[in-house]
Amino acid sequence: MKNKTKNPKRQKMYTTLLAACSLISYTMLCFGCQGTVYTRTDWPAPVSADNLVTEADRIIRDALTDSDPVIRVNAIEVVATTKRIRLIPKVRRLLKDDFIPVRFAAVLAVGDLEYSLAGRAVTALLQDQNENVRIAALYTLGKLGSEGTFEQLRKAIASSDQTVRANTALLLGKSGDKSTLTTQALWWTLRRQDSSDKVRFQTAEAIAMLGDQRIYPKLWTMLISAYADDRVMGIKAMGALGTLQAGDAIATMLDDDIVEVRLAAAEQLGMLKNPAGEPVVLEVFSKNLTAGLDKPARDYINVRTVLAIGQIGTPSLTRFLPRFLKDESKIVRIAAAMAVFQCSTKI
Repeated sequence: MKNKTKNPKRQKMYTTLLAACSLISYTMLCFGCQGTVYTRTDWPAPVSADNLVTEADRIIRDALTDSDPVIRVNAIEVVATTKRIRLIPKVRRLLKDDFIPVRFAAVLAVGDLEYSLAGRAVTALLQDQNENVRIAALYTLGKLGSEGTFEQLRKAIASSDQTVRANTALLLGKSGDKSTLTTQALWWTLRRQDSSDKVRFQTAEAIAMLGDQRIYPKLWTMLISAYADDRVMGIKAMGALGTLQAGDAIATMLDDDIVEVRLAAAEQLGMLKNPAGEPVVLEVFSKNLTAGLDKPARDYINVRTVLAIGQIGTPSLTRFLPRFLKDESKIVRIAAAMAVFQCSTKI
């Protein structure tokens, strides 16, 4: 398997897309923490869940009011992903944020947590100046019980704007609407010649999210791509599909030549309740796999490590979380906070 990691043109395209749709597993790729060499004799002791959860909660509360919009976006996503319903009133205030991705993320969080008290504020966003925010409002209103919103989303996927098209595919996948009309709209988008690579990858994942097993061959081609970025996205989509066959395919990626790909596989297997990726994560510490890397590459690996810990959640891994909670990077602390919330019942 070839080990190309980044295609410059593709990387520029992905960055442009993320300006409108920022998912925590992607927005944190350029941030992280310094590596530390650990041996089995000096690994950190097991940790107490109560203290970690308190610190994680403080980190997310602070991040929701941070001056950096990227920090706010990631904090919102943690609230939604980990269902921290007590924090959703703070997220509601961000529906009027000046930064488009913050409004987008806040609207999705309201929908994902089905926070009906924000229904009127979300309805107002149907008039937002940005189309990505408007389609997010349609998604959320549908989750809150409004009729006809998913039909409007299906129409939006025909947009000539690649960002809107990709985001609409994401929202249709998240909607859980398995109707024939929705699946047809996604397959049509996947096959459109004018859909960008990112649109096709996002659409393939959306189809997987809806449980359509016909997408498996497409996801497999992503796993055998020459580009590590593509393989990581393929792994994530296989995780969304969640079948036994998909899990077996992800497991083959634990032997990939690129560490970030192995960590992505470990993360998704953990999400599927399979801890087989634990040794891959432990190698980051025991073999100091970040040694000699430049900062962006080192940071990427460390963030991937945190995300995998959050999904696997075994004591051997959670003992490393305190160091990430105290990292100098706010983004890494946010990722660690999410991992703590995910693992709190296991620590």
